[in-house]
Amino acid sequence: MDENKSYSNKIASAEEIVTKVLFEGANIVYSNAATCPQAFNEALYNLRNKIPFVNIFHVLYYAKALHMTPEMVGAVRVINNFMEKQARTAYAEGIVDYLPCHFHEVPSLFTNGFYIPDIAVIQVAPPDSEGYCSLGLSCDYTLPATQIAKTIVAEINPNMPRVGGRKNTIHISKINHIIEVNYPIISVPPAPIGETEAKIGENVATLIGDGATLQLGIGAIPDAVLRNLEDRKDLAVHTELLSDGVMNLMKKGVVNGSRKKLQPGKVVTAFVTGTPELYKFLDGNPDVELYPVDYTNDPNTIAAIDNFVAINSAIEVDLFGQVNAESIGSKLFSGSGGQVDFLRGTKKSKGGFSVIALPATAAGGKISRIVPRITQGGLVSSGRNDVDYIVTEYGIARLRGKTMCERAKALIGIAHPNFRNELEAFAKEQIGYFKLRYNSK
Repeated sequence: MDENKSYSNKIASAEEIVTKVLFEGANIVYSNAATCPQAFNEALYNLRNKIPFVNIFHVLYYAKALHMTPEMVGAVRVINNFMEKQARTAYAEGIVDYLPCHFHEVPSLFTNGFYIPDIAVIQVAPPDSEGYCSLGLSCDYTLPATQIAKTIVAEINPNMPRVGGRKNTIHISKINHIIEVNYPIISVPPAPIGETEAKIGENVATLIGDGATLQLGIGAIPDAVLRNLEDRKDLAVHTELLSDGVMNLMKKGVVNGSRKKLQPGKVVTAFVTGTPELYKFLDGNPDVELYPVDYTNDPNTIAAIDNFVAINSAIEVDLFGQVNAESIGSKLFSGSGGQVDFLRGTKKSKGGFSVIALPATAAGGKISRIVPRITQGGLVSSGRNDVDYIVTEYGIARLRGKTMCERAKALIGIAHPNFRNELEAFAKEQIGYFKLRYNSK
């Protein structure tokens, strides 16, 4: 009875809670991606002329981003660690600020005082019989934020799947304010796989053997890779982001984690994005565990797993092996995410390696994505010393252990044929010893 009373006493409207908890200069953290709070954010927008100035940090926000609109300028400062479509537009308009860091370092922003959360606003499942609310699809930096913030506001949603067991929970006693909601969990449909993505998927899959542990993101290329792995045995998954393609291989028994020594038999991730079918599959599934991103993406964790294969994407790669995964010229497009975390971790994994997979061209074949140098104004997400395999639809280039001219030759070989002559011309002029090495056997 006392617990029920305590629960009911915490319930209020989003507007009441916004008015009560905000103070000048407060640091707010929103939970990530599909679990982003919607009712609180809408109330914040509706009360924008009455609230004190606050800061809001998050990585991905998948709902309607009212806090990233021109009307909110002067009421909130939004700080992102990754650019999805809405944030990209807001950043270009000067509404959003960007905080660059590797994904595994985000919780340390909180603990080391760079951005100390005063208020964590999260979306969770209703409490179980013992009072624990599942954080559902987002553990990553969400759980660490709740462990530091003095005030926790929870949107309790009966549609939120319970994923990851007791480790991915918060007890109702730790929640200060409750907003009861009942909206659908945001879903993301699989990207269509075209001819180019299919060929890249085939090429990447040739590198992956039985018993490998995989890290993949979301999108057509990761899904194309997974489609080509149905004949493999005893694959495992340890990733920052789990999507539908992994579910399909779990159902077929291809992904079972039986050879993985760290969390054997478990699929490990930091957060989940996908379809309602995926969410239903994960609800109460004991084979899937969620952890904070400073564990999943810690290069030391990755290094402890044998035969780890990390597959990531890029916007462009230059002939020196530098990878730009964040910007189109000077226009910020996404973020580094956990790419470097996994590139560095796999280098120390016994039998492990990393793959950067990308189409050879963009803009309908008019622009090469294998470039002489990173485009002017572009950002280097992964340095040349961290990069291993580069894969396009034209083949596979391994850069690790290769000299400058050997790298250039390998990358030119997987560029679109229409651009190879100009790439060779640059290499002969700018990369010492290239001409001699290129003409030798």
